[in-house]
Amino acid sequence: MTRRSLALIKALVIVACVIPFAWVAARAFGFAGDLGANPVQMVLHTFGKTGLNLLILTLAITPIRKQTGLNWLVALRRTLGLAAFAYILLHAITYAVLDQGLAWRSLLVDVAMRPYITVGFLALVLMVPLAVTSTNAMQRRLRRRWVQLHRLVYLIGILGAVHFLWLVKIDVTEPLLYMAVLALLLGYRVIDWQRRNRKRRLRAARKPT
Repeated sequence: MTRRSLALIKALVIVACVIPFAWVAARAFGFAGDLGANPVQMVLHTFGKTGLNLLILTLAITPIRKQTGLNWLVALRRTLGLAAFAYILLHAITYAVLDQGLAWRSLLVDVAMRPYITVGFLALVLMVPLAVTSTNAMQRRLRRRWVQLHRLVYLIGILGAVHFLWLVKIDVTEPLLYMAVLALLLGYRVIDWQRRNRKRRLRAARKPT
């Protein structure tokens, strides 16, 4: 994979990440139909679901890379992760501004008393330090602590899936499918961690005393 090819792929990924936002904006201004009978809910759902999709894609990078040997995929992880954060932030802003009209007391009550909003808010809060420390400079500065901090993405994924599940009141097929995919991705990491641990123990046992 050449540097130019990787730059082109990154550019295409960025364009793909922008498409859902552009689609919502186009519909909001009447260029591609309208936002439907309940525009706020449509925007909320689009931004939230896109953020969750991108978060799951971010988590899928490592298993796909290890199974295929396509190591250049790692270069896309930051782009996907930041795009996921952007959409989840837009989801929260849409809820706070368009749905609640910045009624802060009502917002605080929702965060404290409505479990699906509580877990969604917690996921957003946990994503902030990951976004802030996503640069190469922060990765070099934090070193091992950077790796430990960014493991929060697993918890964030779980919180996002639970938020979706608790939000849906009738047909939970779709959120359960998301939870199943997330369980597979996290299960792969547990198995991979156990395998690497076993190899380390075997190497340590073979070392001469």
